[in-house]
Amino acid sequence: MTSELKVSGSLQNRLMFTLISGAAVLGIILFFIVRGYAAQIAQNGQDDILEASLSSILDAVVIQDGSVEVDFPYASLSMLDTELDDRVFYSIYNDGILISGYEDLPLPEKINTEISIFNTIKYKDTNARIASAKRILIGEKERITISVSIAQTQDALSRTLNRISKNVALFGSGFFILVTLLSYWATATTISPLMRLASSVTKRGPQDLSPFEKKVPSEMYPLVTSLNKLMTRLDLSLKQSEDFIAEAAHRVRTPLATVRSYADATLQRVTKKENRDALRSMVRAIDEASRAASQLLDHAMITFRSDNLQKEPINLNDLVQNLIDNLAPIAEMKDIELKFKQEDKIELFGDFILIQNAIRNLIDNALKYSPYEGIITVSIGTSPISFLEIHDQGPGFPPKDLDNLTMRFTRGQNSNGIVGSGLGLTIAKDVANAHGAKLQLSNHEKGGACVTLLF
Repeated sequence: MTSELKVSGSLQNRLMFTLISGAAVLGIILFFIVRGYAAQIAQNGQDDILEASLSSILDAVVIQDGSVEVDFPYASLSMLDTELDDRVFYSIYNDGILISGYEDLPLPEKINTEISIFNTIKYKDTNARIASAKRILIGEKERITISVSIAQTQDALSRTLNRISKNVALFGSGFFILVTLLSYWATATTISPLMRLASSVTKRGPQDLSPFEKKVPSEMYPLVTSLNKLMTRLDLSLKQSEDFIAEAAHRVRTPLATVRSYADATLQRVTKKENRDALRSMVRAIDEASRAASQLLDHAMITFRSDNLQKEPINLNDLVQNLIDNLAPIAEMKDIELKFKQEDKIELFGDFILIQNAIRNLIDNALKYSPYEGIITVSIGTSPISFLEIHDQGPGFPPKDLDNLTMRFTRGQNSNGIVGSGLGLTIAKDVANAHGAKLQLSNHEKGGACVTLLF
């Protein structure tokens, strides 16, 4: 009995899941990296424009007759125009005193005279980018510090970033789909050598235990090497079993035949009835043991040999004729006539030993169940297909047992008192199955059992 093999999932699916998961994580990381980089570039662009606008305002501030004058340049604000008309706010301070612009626009506490300061603030319920700088003006008698801040809302920047994010997301989705398809192709290609190996094992016949010699990936080398070693051991084991069966058959049959011959010789010399009855019982027991051992060994031999058929051309007419000639002495002991009808010449291609064994068991069964002075007819022909039919004049097959008589150790209800092991029909059926033939059991319309082999 073989235990059920447990499946822990698909190796291809695991590999695909790993690749696709990695691609998904990579896609998400790339999305945030690209979006962050795009946001930085867009923000730097806005900062550059704010700084240019801030510089143009500072350049327009002059000291005239001891007072600060600002000739506010139009270009400093026009350069901040966007497609969404972002709002612009500014404030100009003279030594901390507002001289123009929005009083509530925050001014950084520390402003460098050389570098503009940029911040993102919340102003008038919206996000705004503010740039601040200061410049020191020196007049004849005074030194004045001018501080300027200019802020711009970020609606256009947000829209640009949203557009970039959408495009990046679409690109990432396409990338993910492409990676999924490539993952399927890559995993299928990677697993294909393993699938080809499995297919090769499946397609092999039971008799093919030769090692795999095709090139395999290095990762599969230990598996294939172990499989080759297993098949080598199995092949050796089967050959040893077949040799054992042949040797066992010889060692079992020879002593039993010797004992039977001694029993027969003793029976001829014994005159007392009770001794003769005992010897007859001994001979019968020896016959039963010999037949059972012989058929058990034949069945084992057929089981092994069926997986490694040694096919050759067979003349069925000659094979049957030889079997009838060899079994004729047994038939004469019961005054049974063996008839052989040959309608056609039949050539088969199969294992000679197995087919001979099957037909011999069928004729032997007919001899056992035929009455004294009965007739056994062996017929071969080709209409409608090649067949061999054996018909005796015995009691026939019990109709209730017809479906089970080819099972091992199964005998009919009418077999009482007849030596047998219940393996003859099993052997014939196994041989037929090994050759793609069919064994049919029936009762002849004129009485007696009828066994047909259809090739």
